[in-house]
Amino acid sequence: MSDDLVIRDVAVRQVVVPLRRPLATRVGDFPRWPLLLIDIHTEQGITGRGYLGPYLDTAASGVRTMVAELGDALCGHLAAPAAAYRAARGWLSLAGYQGLALAAVAGLDIALWDALAQAAGLPLARLLGGTGEPVPAYNSNGLGLIEPAAAGDEARELLAEGGFTALKIRVGRASAADDLAAVRRVRDAVGDGITLVADYNQGLDLGEALLRCRGLDGEGLAWIEEPLRYDDLAGHARLARAIATPIMLGENFYGPRAMLAAIQAGACDLVMPDLMRIGGVTGWLQAAAIADTSGLPMSSHLYPEVSGHLLGVTPTRHWLEWQDWAHPVLAHPFQIRDGLLHLPAVPGNGLAWDEDAVAHYIARS
Repeated sequence: MSDDLVIRDVAVRQVVVPLRRPLATRVGDFPRWPLLLIDIHTEQGITGRGYLGPYLDTAASGVRTMVAELGDALCGHLAAPAAAYRAARGWLSLAGYQGLALAAVAGLDIALWDALAQAAGLPLARLLGGTGEPVPAYNSNGLGLIEPAAAGDEARELLAEGGFTALKIRVGRASAADDLAAVRRVRDAVGDGITLVADYNQGLDLGEALLRCRGLDGEGLAWIEEPLRYDDLAGHARLARAIATPIMLGENFYGPRAMLAAIQAGACDLVMPDLMRIGGVTGWLQAAAIADTSGLPMSSHLYPEVSGHLLGVTPTRHWLEWQDWAHPVLAHPFQIRDGLLHLPAVPGNGLAWDEDAVAHYIARS
């Protein structure tokens, strides 16, 4: 029985994996990715798993320490994510509700929910009341700030990787003309039937954003993501009123309350929470209720394996962001077919580590 699960110990390992297609963005280049692999072992022999991707090696090291500290406090207690999340609020009131502290709580929450679903003998999506049906995905594995002339060929490659019908292109080159050229190269290469979205990665100030986003307004983009610094809600609200293309925010919502504040400010037309920053499975479910009552379509940011389960129970489900950045250490990488993420029909969230690969990529301190 799932309510009999007792936590024996929590292990967290830091690995650094190469990206199959290194990504250049307005805020930096990413040839590799640090991951924290979290295992919650129970007295009953079930291991709940989750991972976090804190972007920077130094950030990963900080989160690792916090996960270990919080994990020690869970030992001997029932594997109960709602109770653990509630208990962590007192710790967060001291450590801070934003940033690395919330990420640590999220990592443990993801693994706890996995353990519960395994104990129930159900995929996570089924445990949460969904069917586990395939989820529409767009390919986010490329189209960084490459030369515009190369964007069309790469776009065709990305579509072919899984029969995709949607792609993300990064914008924020030195000149607005180059961004426009790249978007048009991609559109010419893939045709009008493909959904295209653009991401500025917080790279603009308001004046520049007004000029550049208006310049992209006629290009048929489904959304423009984070043109401004993520916490500039007033600026995003002004931008949302000034352009026709929908504004997407969400990967930097630190908890559901931050998402509610952005919606109330009129700062976005669409939302895409990040599983690590929104607070894990528990935080996601709270955010999904806010999106539902607000009538805003909700997509995911990173973490496609677990996010696929969660989008299946999200009332205003939109798109899953697909990237394969964790694949080097997964024993059973998830599959994309016909532009859909297919969830494995196994108990839990489906994450399992390739231990040989983990040993190869383990971070050396």
